[in-house]
Amino acid sequence: MSFEMLLSNAAALVVVVPLLGGAIAMLLGSSRLAWSWSLICALVTFSLALVLLAGVLGGQNISYEMGAWVSPLGILFEIDALNVLLITLVSAMGLLALLYGLPTIDQEVDRHQHAMFFGTFLICVAGLIGVSITGDAFNVFVFLEVSSISTYVLVAMGSKQNRQALTASFNYLILGTIGATFFVIGVGLLYMATGTLNMADISRVLAETGSDRVVRAAFAFIVIGLGLKTAMFPLHTWLPNAYAFSPSMIGVFLASTATKVALYMLIRFLYSVFSAGQSFETAMFDYVLAPMAVTAMIVCSVQASFQSDVRRLLAYSSVAQIGYMLLGLSMGTVAGLAAALIHLFNHALMKGALFMAVGIAGLGLGVVRISEMRGLGKTMPLTAAGLSIAGLSLMGVPLTAGFISKYYLVIAALERGWWWAVVAIVVSSVLAIFYVGRMIEVMYLQEPPKTTDDAAVTVRSPILPLIALYVLVIANVWFFFDPSLPMGLANTAANELIGGGGS
Repeated sequence: MSFEMLLSNAAALVVVVPLLGGAIAMLLGSSRLAWSWSLICALVTFSLALVLLAGVLGGQNISYEMGAWVSPLGILFEIDALNVLLITLVSAMGLLALLYGLPTIDQEVDRHQHAMFFGTFLICVAGLIGVSITGDAFNVFVFLEVSSISTYVLVAMGSKQNRQALTASFNYLILGTIGATFFVIGVGLLYMATGTLNMADISRVLAETGSDRVVRAAFAFIVIGLGLKTAMFPLHTWLPNAYAFSPSMIGVFLASTATKVALYMLIRFLYSVFSAGQSFETAMFDYVLAPMAVTAMIVCSVQASFQSDVRRLLAYSSVAQIGYMLLGLSMGTVAGLAAALIHLFNHALMKGALFMAVGIAGLGLGVVRISEMRGLGKTMPLTAAGLSIAGLSLMGVPLTAGFISKYYLVIAALERGWWWAVVAIVVSSVLAIFYVGRMIEVMYLQEPPKTTDDAAVTVRSPILPLIALYVLVIANVWFFFDPSLPMGLANTAANELIGGGGS
């Protein structure tokens, strides 16, 4: 098969492979067999994503018409600079999460549920990639529900280790359903106003006819619906428990991908479908989105600082980091949107590594609370080092990818004249130093627990999770020295969406 033929079909296969692979995995009785099959499917999906990435980097925007039905009548899959990095990120994190998760699943999920678990996980990957790739507004809703329903099930499967996973899953289900309902109402209103569901076609019709009360109502419903899925402050209440009580493999994957995909779709609607610059959108950016983003950065960083449970600390930190992305988005400039996209990518790397490191520590020593991490630098030195490097990236320390994100956000804010946003970025970063510093202090400056013969406890970290962890740790450093891939795609996407203008 030639590269061109593979490229022309990869847009469909990148969704079909994990979707069908997940269904097959559920039929496999053996836990190890289901995992191996899922790993193969994830590897093929990641390879297809790399093919799409190579095509976009080669200057092609790729389209695939499902069933040969021409858009806007048929469902169109489109790949461009805005979503190809996200597709690659989701498929890569799916592969790394599976590589990381094998040793943890026996401890966290009932054995008879393993095949169902891995199959559901692949379907969740397919749903998230589907959201990222589709050019049809109603199809966005379908894929959102595919990924969301899968996620509710995966979170609930953590109940073997913690019964609170059931409550967390139920809360997530209720709020996720509300978000999906708001979103589909908004899509229905757009269809009423434009007579089409193809997003490019909706944008064209709105540009010709302008906005009215129906369009503005659709805008409000879609922003609230996707805001819930994004965990936009103050619509984030489902997130801390979902991250804290789910199986650690799912925490790794969700923290790296789920809110990023929802944020991508919010960007797609705000800048592509509605076209930034309309008065109601500009007002929403300046008077709603930007203040909410800054509030999230400060308030959720403070909340993270007072958490004793490590995963809840990281969960509140995620809401704060989403605030950074929303701040860049709300600037309505090429620089601001590019900075938001760069931070979207970098945050997935740092938070994925942090959740992996915490999960490995939990597997080896039963670490749940910060106080239980004492002496981890001696008992599990590789895990502690990985956690520390990812934590430094979260703080935005130079030589890490997190520094690149915050640098470009500060530059974009100064270009916009938003000095108060720069102050918020600095304050939030200082708070991150406090809560990450708490973990580093406990790991390296406190003595580890002793055994009965007064010897220090030593634990060997499992090899597969360590490999997955250090892929992300190395990426956190690599993309400081060579950020050309995310930066180039982010700048291309921002220029395509805004055209060099601002709102």
